[in-house]
Amino acid sequence: MNVQTFRYDNKIVRAFAIATVIWAIVGMTAGLLAAIQLFYPGANLNLQYTTFGRLRPLHTNAVIFAFVGNGMFMGIYYSLQRLCKARMFSDTLSWVNFWGWNLIIVAAAVTLPLGITTSKEYAELEWPIDIAIALVWVVFAVNLFGTIIKRRERHMYVAIWFYISTAITVAVLHIFNSLEMPAGPLKSYSIYAGVQDALVQWWYGHNAVAFFLTTPYLGLMYYFLPKAAERPVFSYRLSIIHFWALIFLYIWAGPHHLLYTALPDWAQSLGMVFSVMLVAPSWGGMLNGLLTLRGAWDKVRQDPMLKFMVVAVTAYGMSTLEGPVLSIKSVNSLSHFTDWTIAHVHTGALGWNGFLTFSMLYWLFPRLYKTKLYSVKLANYHFWLGLLGIMFYAVPMYFSGVTQGLMWKQFTADGFLQYPNFLETVIRLLPMHRLRAVGGTLFILGVVVMAYNLYKTAKSGQPVTDDEVQAPALDDGHGAHGKEGGHRWLESKPALFTILATVAILVGGLIEIVPLYLIKSNVPTITSVKPYTALEVLGRDIYIREGCVGCHSQMVRPFRSETERYGEYSKAGEYVYDHPFLWGSKRTGPDLHRVGGKYPNAWHYNHMENPNTTSPGSVMPPYPWLLSQKLDTTSLPSRIKALRKVGVPYPDGYEATAQKELETQAKAVVDGLKTGMVQDAKPDREIIALIAYLQRLGTDIKAQPKN
Repeated sequence: MNVQTFRYDNKIVRAFAIATVIWAIVGMTAGLLAAIQLFYPGANLNLQYTTFGRLRPLHTNAVIFAFVGNGMFMGIYYSLQRLCKARMFSDTLSWVNFWGWNLIIVAAAVTLPLGITTSKEYAELEWPIDIAIALVWVVFAVNLFGTIIKRRERHMYVAIWFYISTAITVAVLHIFNSLEMPAGPLKSYSIYAGVQDALVQWWYGHNAVAFFLTTPYLGLMYYFLPKAAERPVFSYRLSIIHFWALIFLYIWAGPHHLLYTALPDWAQSLGMVFSVMLVAPSWGGMLNGLLTLRGAWDKVRQDPMLKFMVVAVTAYGMSTLEGPVLSIKSVNSLSHFTDWTIAHVHTGALGWNGFLTFSMLYWLFPRLYKTKLYSVKLANYHFWLGLLGIMFYAVPMYFSGVTQGLMWKQFTADGFLQYPNFLETVIRLLPMHRLRAVGGTLFILGVVVMAYNLYKTAKSGQPVTDDEVQAPALDDGHGAHGKEGGHRWLESKPALFTILATVAILVGGLIEIVPLYLIKSNVPTITSVKPYTALEVLGRDIYIREGCVGCHSQMVRPFRSETERYGEYSKAGEYVYDHPFLWGSKRTGPDLHRVGGKYPNAWHYNHMENPNTTSPGSVMPPYPWLLSQKLDTTSLPSRIKALRKVGVPYPDGYEATAQKELETQAKAVVDGLKTGMVQDAKPDREIIALIAYLQRLGTDIKAQPKN
């Protein structure tokens, strides 16, 4: 037998671990500030770069891709080497992965507060950064598959199955959702429009949750939980069913984010059905994890790492039950656009991803520094602070979400809206938002306690750069125990396994997305809908820059409560020139799809300068810079050209006349402001373009606004 000596690379694991702790504090602190801004507008700091609209995408990117992303790489780089009995394929690629990924996060931290954003949820980064993400992900995938190929273990353990599906699916999702037409060094327009863009975005958005926040962490659960519990996985057969059913079903579920919207009914129904079916494999995985701990509950009570793991797996089960429930149309009609969705998302993010990452950190640091954990007591303090933080966060948001949904739909005995003023709902929920901030503070305090504990652990030991180990080469009859069939045989064929996993994740996406592009009747045209004018294009881009879509939807659903409040329900054909779509996913403020013509120009001008002058008690921050900053029209020709390339029918040569048309429309807006007693407005300011865009919204089909 040819026994080989080799070394595991711990240095790269340690780098990702340290980055995970740092980004946890940064990302969650940004989230806490954003939460405070929703009940205390002064927390926007009266700065252009720290408003809620700009801070929210920074928070989501920092938590998802910085904290969870580094945690994922940390766990994969540690476990994969040991499961394959091989050092990572390339040390160089490992470090390119580390520095490339973290430089991308730094780029996000710089560009998002500057308002450089595509506005597409979880995919806000502009096209040069999107390219960098794709390249770094390819580096990770090559390193992953290279390590699998040179493994010394014949069979691929269950955790590796989930790593493979993650590598393939995230690449597919990112590339297809990020197809965009550059209109400058840091500006682009999605190649998709309206309904098509919405479907592709939520195909990506939901499956970013599935294949970035879920499948890799399930793989890590299957490795670290048995290791810490010193127990084998409860059921090998259940893990097979869990894996294949999950990756096949998950990819279909994206349309449940678009129920009762302008998306065709058949696509909505597919998304709902497959979302409900997801309960079975998801709970199969949760039960497989929890039942692995059978007979080890004394160890759970003593080991804080296992406490975090148990809560993480339980939170996974709760989230993956609640998600399908929220996908049922009758439930979604109440929950969508409310804080209920926020509570659901954070139960998963804080409980599942957060606690599982903390569990791994507590397990890894003593091994990476060859010492004992500095303080078990501090780890237990962290556990209870984190658990209380989740409770203080989630429970008020559930209460808030249900209250929102019911208030929006409530009618009086005479058939009128009980709460016609949207602001009544906002003010009613402020106590719940304050409680959420308390929960966020507790959770972050726990993270700080953990960071101190891990720092002291590292100081008490010595970093172990390489673990020297021995294992027989794969070719020396290793694992040959007669003929193998079924899944055991497939586990020894990584190339075939990867092909089958790729087919499983592609089927649902193709069946849902392709018909929406090939069958024209799925997006009927409306002859009165015309492209945006030059001034409206720039106004829309300012709306995107300021992150208005984070608080305002542009989708009136076909409910009486919404048509009474906002006007005619939204039609698919109204969005054919919207690159990207701006339907939104949360209403902190009212829907704006029918706002055009509802208020005079002066109302919008005063509202942006100081929202409380038009809406007393509003939690919206002021935007005084829009009144003073000059409108940059130098990029207008390149933006018009880019929009024409993605299908907006601007006539040839429109670039040459766009500036003159813009000036004429700007003058008309200023004249309208003068009738509203705003005498000093200048036509070359950003506020003029934004007003032009807002006054255009919903007017193409000549809908009569409701009183």
